[in-house]
Amino acid sequence: MELLGFTAAISIGLILGLIGAGGSILTVPVMVYLFHIDPYLATTYSLFIVGSTSLAGIIPYSLKKQVDYKTALAFGIPSIIGVFLARTWIHPHIPEHLFDIAGYAVSKDMALMLLFAVLMVFAAGNMIWKKEATDEQEEQPSKSSYLLAVQGILVGLIVGLVGAGGGFLIIPALIIFNKMELKTAIGSSLFIIALNSLFGFASSNNIQEIHWWFMLAVTGIALVGMLLGSWLSQKIAAQKLKPFFGYFVLLMAFWIIFQELSK
Repeated sequence: MELLGFTAAISIGLILGLIGAGGSILTVPVMVYLFHIDPYLATTYSLFIVGSTSLAGIIPYSLKKQVDYKTALAFGIPSIIGVFLARTWIHPHIPEHLFDIAGYAVSKDMALMLLFAVLMVFAAGNMIWKKEATDEQEEQPSKSSYLLAVQGILVGLIVGLVGAGGGFLIIPALIIFNKMELKTAIGSSLFIIALNSLFGFASSNNIQEIHWWFMLAVTGIALVGMLLGSWLSQKIAAQKLKPFFGYFVLLMAFWIIFQELSK
């Protein structure tokens, strides 16, 4: 199982490098099911692995000027605040049991994950079926610091509540609301993910439980996948990559719904 886990670590970086998202959704199951790590500790490992891999993945995008640092900071810093508020103030005050429907108990975790899945479906639909605007029709990106901050906080709140999947929300937000070109959105998303993940790791209260050599080994393997994914993303036309990203988001959304409803 551990050999399979190390092999799967390549796919963590590959997906991150190719579409700028999916790291935490892949990393936590790998840690829990293949390396048999406690779920809460697995999220701490995930924050470091995804954060470090994303940070390295920025380099090829930055060299091609496909990272909008100004927008990423305007979006990313408020998103960190949103994550902090959600984890510290909102999440602890939501009751574990929300309500019963047809004799079926709906828990806090189930409701939050289903909410996340619904948001992913809407985001995927926009990626897959929305027609591309012509040059004359294309809207100008929204550069308002206020609007970017609001978007960042809202995404941070959602990411903080569901605990994973920041890139799935960040990239659609950058494309839909800021009219950012896909590959620039991917590069900028990696920067935001790195900020969120490494901040979350640094503020974790169980760092003393980490097996550092193991974590660094998995991170190194994921970095190999990241470099491969970043290279492949530069070879694939944005028009083809955008629907691929959309279908991947849609697949993950249905997987989450299935997992939650089959418990």
